[in-house]
Amino acid sequence: MSIQAFRFATVQGHQVEWFLRRNCSIAPGRLVWVYAAICLVSLGIGTCFWLLGATLILPFAWLEVSLLGVALWFYARHATDGERIFLLDRRLVVERETGGRLVRAEFNRDWVRVEPMAGNQSLILVSGQGRAVEVGRFVRPELRQALAQEIRMVLRSA
Repeated sequence: MSIQAFRFATVQGHQVEWFLRRNCSIAPGRLVWVYAAICLVSLGIGTCFWLLGATLILPFAWLEVSLLGVALWFYARHATDGERIFLLDRRLVVERETGGRLVRAEFNRDWVRVEPMAGNQSLILVSGQGRAVEVGRFVRPELRQALAQEIRMVLRSA
């Protein structure tokens, strides 16, 4: 299998792996520093106004940074979400991480089906042996069919 044949997969030796991740604009580690800077500026301005006699500014500044902190926590919790699909011996393994929770499903390579759930742009259903997993959340809808074809091609050739 040549590496040029794959759009989504990476190949290392005989190992083919699809690692699909959420497109996030800022990493959670860097987000902490951005949040700290926003807190420093907002609370600093609020403190200056409080010292000048505008006593209601500082409580609203605290409310602002607290609500922003909650929103950024939810963002950071899902920033590392992703799906990992790979062949391990004679099994297709699908790992899906959402909000820090990992779900893993293994399928016999010879009995697994890879097909769109409803239409060509819907999520991809990987099923077999009474189990089913949806993948493709982090791929643009118009590219999901290409991902499904790529997985099928590897399953046939492996």
